[in-house]
Amino acid sequence: MKWVKRFLIILLLTLIVITVIILLNGHHLYQSVISEISLSDKIKEIKEDENYVSLNDVPDYYKNAIIAVEDHRYYEHGAIDIISIGRAIISNLQAGKLNEGGSTISQQVAKNLYFITEDDVVSRKIAEIFMAFDLEKNYSKDDILEFYMNTIYFGEGYYGIKEAANGYYQKDPKDLTLYEATMLAGVPNAPSVYAPTVNPDLAKSRQGKVIRSMIEYGYLSQEEADKIMQ
Repeated sequence: MKWVKRFLIILLLTLIVITVIILLNGHHLYQSVISEISLSDKIKEIKEDENYVSLNDVPDYYKNAIIAVEDHRYYEHGAIDIISIGRAIISNLQAGKLNEGGSTISQQVAKNLYFITEDDVVSRKIAEIFMAFDLEKNYSKDDILEFYMNTIYFGEGYYGIKEAANGYYQKDPKDLTLYEATMLAGVPNAPSVYAPTVNPDLAKSRQGKVIRSMIEYGYLSQEEADKIMQ
C-alpha cells in the first residue's frame, strides 16, 4: 500500500507543477500584450474606429439574442462563469469531444482585443481570464457588451455589428429586424459555417438555436418566435 500512497503523492505533485507552469505561461502572455498596449489604450483605439457603434444604437432584441445564446448569466457572474465551465466540461466528457466552451462574453472580448492570432490555446485561455478580470474591474457590463458587438467577426471580412449589418442587409444596426438580429447573433459562433451568404441552411439552423435560447431565458414568447421563423 505504501507504493500506492507514494504514487498518488507524486501524481498530485506533478499535477500541481503542471498547473503552476500553465498559469505562469498564461500570465506571461497576458503581461506581454499589456506591455505593448494597455487595456485603456486598446479600448480607445477600437472606439475611434469609424464603424464603432454604441450599445444604445442597436435594438434591444439584438443585445438579448447575444446574451441568450452566448452567455445567458452574463449580468450575474464576474469575469468567468464557474457554472458554465462545469457544464461545458461535463458535456464535452459525455460527447467524447470538444463540443462546447465555457467562455464568458468578457473572455471573448479579451480574445478579440488581444489574442485572436495566438496559437497556444492553453496559454491563451489563461491569458484571456486575466484580461477578463481587468475588463470587469475597469468597465461596466454594458461597456463590455458594447466592446463585444464591435469586435466579433461575422464572416465575409465583416468585423463588428455595423459592418455585418451593412454588408449582409445594407442597413445600419439600429434598423435590423428581429429576424435579421437573431440571424446575425448566431454567426460569430462559427462565421465560416454560419454566415448567411455561405451556408443559408446552416445559418438558419443556428438562428433557430438563438431563438430557442431567447425563449428559454424569457426574451421571446413562442408566438413571437413562430412569427420570426415564418
